Amino acid sequence: APGGGTHHAPRARHVIYLHLAGGPSQVDLFDPKPALAQYDGQPLPESVRAGKQFAFIAPDAKVMASPYAFRPYGRCGMELSELTPRLGDVADDITVIRSMVSSEFSHGAAEMFMLSGHARIGRPTFGAWASYGLGKLNANLPSYVVLTNGNPFSGASAWGAGFLPSIHQGVEFRNSGSPIHFLADPEGMTRLDREDVLHAINTINRQSLAAIGDPEIATRIGQYELAGRMQLAVPELVRLEDEPRHVLERYGAKPDQPSLARNCLIARRLVERGVRFVQIFDSGWDHHTNIYKSYPVRVPRMDQAFAALIHDLKQRGLLEHTLVVLGGEFGRTPMAQVPSSGDVGRDHHRDAFSMVLAGGGIRGGHVHGATDDFCMAVTAAPVTVHDLHATLLHQLGFDHRQLVFHHQGRDFRLTDVEGNLVHDVVL
Repeated sequence: APGGGTHHAPRARHVIYLHLAGGPSQVDLFDPKPALAQYDGQPLPESVRAGKQFAFIAPDAKVMASPYAFRPYGRCGMELSELTPRLGDVADDITVIRSMVSSEFSHGAAEMFMLSGHARIGRPTFGAWASYGLGKLNANLPSYVVLTNGNPFSGASAWGAGFLPSIHQGVEFRNSGSPIHFLADPEGMTRLDREDVLHAINTINRQSLAAIGDPEIATRIGQYELAGRMQLAVPELVRLEDEPRHVLERYGAKPDQPSLARNCLIARRLVERGVRFVQIFDSGWDHHTNIYKSYPVRVPRMDQAFAALIHDLKQRGLLEHTLVVLGGEFGRTPMAQVPSSGDVGRDHHRDAFSMVLAGGGIRGGHVHGATDDFCMAVTAAPVTVHDLHATLLHQLGFDHRQLVFHHQGRDFRLTDVEGNLVHDVVL
């Protein structure tokens, strides 16, 4: 591996990271707060909201209790929303971190912070660090693949390699049509013709590399060669008609229709074939309005696809070595945001939100941390974004303080100068 190899025996060799762009509401899905019903329609006590910063609502905005019931699931008795019964079916395989905190409350900055450990664009993303540290397992596929169902707030920067060699940048697979442009040979051109063109281009590039020594030219050579191999490997990879019907139905996926379910199934197929890091983006979770019309439709789709992924990985013996992550860039407020249309929503909330982890040596049937009765602040075992990254890197075999890249006179790392392993969530 380019990063020099792991620092200790890894529990995981792959990562599937499902980013819910916009921020899901933890008080409606993962963190039950029955006390909110007592304040429904009223402002929170001044002592609870003092000093809090919000994006679009005032501190005295009125409380909105969740209309969804929570109940215990699994042998562990984990409390989850009635909207996530399938996630409840795999409750004994997951950890829910209820004590996440972030320093950012605007989408672009918070998303980049969650994905790269830095609020501004330009730093390597988690997937790029994983590719750099772990290296490739399949010469015919990238080590870092991106699947989108809608676009992230920060665009292609959300899977950038920053100052790492660009070979570690995520490769986006399109969600309809050909997953990669130009996979098929143009009309009138044979595969042998394409190989001749590739040979000629790389001959020129190797001459330039010898003369100039720019490592990005070496990357270009490698990527041209990878593109040629992908012409054979990728069409088979995304041919979901090969999957048994019961598997498609479990995910809720249709082979020819873009969806989160389809991306989750492709993610499993990518991991099976040795891809190190699969980043899935699912947009549409920024519910400043219309939250209670959208959630009964959107959440069950996520619930089905994500739970099917956990079940499928476990059944195939892949979950043990695959870290699975679910969450947004922050959470949502317990207070309502009331637009002129009257379709209420919830504002951004960075001070207390939830993430879900599974596989790769993560403890199953476990809830980590706690928030106050209103989910305004963390009251036990806070987990910062850097702590989360440090923990995930640990499961991949890395001391986050030692996985570094020298750039502009200093050593950089995913966790910057912070981060601690969260011992309680790992086995």
